[in-house]
Amino acid sequence: MANSWRRERWDSLRLLTPNWQSRLPGYPYRGADPDGFMTMPEVVEHIAGFATAISAPLRTHTTVTSVRRVDRGYLVTTDRGALRCRALVLASGAANIPRVPAVGAAIPHGILCLTPFEYRHPEQLPQGGVLVVGASATGVQLADELRRSGRAVTIAVGEHVRLPRNYRGRDVLWWMERSGVWSQRYDEIDDIERARRLPSPQLVGTPEHASLDLNVLRAAGVEIVGRLSMVRDGQALFSGGLANQFALADLKMNRLLETFDAWAASSTPEQQVRAPERFEPTRAPTAPRLSLDLRSGEIRSIVWATGFRPDYRWLEVPVLDRRGELRHDGGVVPQAPGLYALGLPVLRRRKSTFILGAEDDAREVIAHLAGHLAGSGRD
Repeated sequence: MANSWRRERWDSLRLLTPNWQSRLPGYPYRGADPDGFMTMPEVVEHIAGFATAISAPLRTHTTVTSVRRVDRGYLVTTDRGALRCRALVLASGAANIPRVPAVGAAIPHGILCLTPFEYRHPEQLPQGGVLVVGASATGVQLADELRRSGRAVTIAVGEHVRLPRNYRGRDVLWWMERSGVWSQRYDEIDDIERARRLPSPQLVGTPEHASLDLNVLRAAGVEIVGRLSMVRDGQALFSGGLANQFALADLKMNRLLETFDAWAASSTPEQQVRAPERFEPTRAPTAPRLSLDLRSGEIRSIVWATGFRPDYRWLEVPVLDRRGELRHDGGVVPQAPGLYALGLPVLRRRKSTFILGAEDDAREVIAHLAGHLAGSGRD
């Protein structure tokens, strides 16, 4: 169980959500550190424990090689035989394959390039400078770890989501849940496609409950440059406009904090939370580099923290869009009756891809599935 956490995560990774939010149906967190953040082995143990507790008829060590539409159902072919079913739920997630931008093909030979699936610890990388491309949760965490290992680190920053780890004495994800922001439904969001493409927030789970943003990285000696836009003749070219990117991320963060404040003023006893607070704006470098010579030896390795995409190579049903992503309406695939999905970004709520978001989404998707099997076909 929890194959991706066993095989596709770096050694020091912890959950971004506090342990008390690691709730699965009928299976809450039962450890001694509810406000801490699970390590990689602890996540594996937690999910495996849930599988044991519910005693579901699981087939482990089984690879699906194709899914095809047949008659009024689906044929699922695996390396251990075939299965037929009237309804099928795709729960393979959206982070199966790292996204490496097209500019990656122009990186000069001799520079080691790794994705987060391949990176395990700093000792994998040669001595010398590292370019981390991307500043979401993965990018800032890896930039911080590599800088702590003594390497010179440059991080290329595009659109990002800034959040403090704690706000008014509570974990920021406590606020996301209690204020109702995380429970906002997909059909209440103005631009659902954009919401589903947003990068993960700049958060890290540490015993110190520390915040990790670009100000912290810069203070630690990480060089900040703009989005990697091109590699030409060995030169990495970075976009300008960092100050605008920072201002936009800060604006969105402050608007979210204002939402928390409004909820607290109307719903929470004053003694439960501290007074409202605001955070220092992201400091833009005075004159950030716009280019970097990748042939000079200054950069010896690159880590692509540029997001992930789903892997549907085995899905032989015409339900994918031009980006190779599943077309669905809240986990229901209208073009293929009986086909459903769970675990995708903002599937039914903003919390859909987090552990505590699984139950609410699953109940609604399975209710639709039950209707389909009963012949009602209701939405």
